[in-house]
Amino acid sequence: MFELLGIAPQVLMGQLLLGLINGSFYAVLSLGLAVIFGLLNIINFAHGAQYMMGAFVAWMLLNYLGIGYWPALILAPLVVGATGVLLEKLALSRLYKLDHLYGLLLTFGVAVILQGFFRNYYGISGLPYQIPAAMAGGQNLGFMFLPNYRAWIVVASVIVCLGTWFMIEKTRLGAYLRAATENPALVGAFGINVPRMITLTYGFGAALAGFAGVLAAPIYAVNPNMGADMIIVVFAVVVIGGMGSIIGAIITGYGLGLVEGLTRVFYPEGSAVVIFVIMAIVLLVKPEGLFGRAA
Repeated sequence: MFELLGIAPQVLMGQLLLGLINGSFYAVLSLGLAVIFGLLNIINFAHGAQYMMGAFVAWMLLNYLGIGYWPALILAPLVVGATGVLLEKLALSRLYKLDHLYGLLLTFGVAVILQGFFRNYYGISGLPYQIPAAMAGGQNLGFMFLPNYRAWIVVASVIVCLGTWFMIEKTRLGAYLRAATENPALVGAFGINVPRMITLTYGFGAALAGFAGVLAAPIYAVNPNMGADMIIVVFAVVVIGGMGSIIGAIITGYGLGLVEGLTRVFYPEGSAVVIFVIMAIVLLVKPEGLFGRAA
């Protein structure tokens, strides 16, 4: 069938795999946004900057301290998560009683500051980060050569996404978190430190962005603009899936990555805007998103 359309099956499958890889980043990043918004009602515009920080922390660990990729995959998210904890404790916690717009403006300002800081010290040229030796090479799938590292990105993304979903939806800790968003006073009456839970939740969402940044470092240029380039698309993914929906963020992230890959095959000119077209249609038909709840 594809030959009749003038499209080789190898090209189609190759673009679908590339779309799945992009979707892996969309899923992890939109998951972090969904966790923060769904549990804290904060529109975290600093998420792209935290993603960029994860990549830079991994680069600095390697070049300044000689710490390689695998330890950085743990250390960098912890560092980014710690900065998220400080941001929530020192600034965001003072805005919870105000309109949500104030939180958005604050996180937008933080994103601009972080981007300017790294641009000032490292410039806008991409900094190389070597693929770990264990992930060198690739597999010949017949229709394309799949680098091992890109396959690892998909596997790591699925593990993190499913692990986060399980923790929030199926564990007692997740039940406490969800209950704290609905009735913090009642949860606090059971002796649970709700402010600490809120702080750690924001830190966890930031750590997810940092984790995605470490995954991205070996295949994208580590530069201050990498978060700004990604965050607009990720916000569209979150809106389509439903603001605050964990499962919506995961399914929509992977699904839109595949749709983007298909668009590159059938209509390459539209691949850059197809996600935003889908977002506009979803908002017209189902404003709360595909998996969101009506306000």
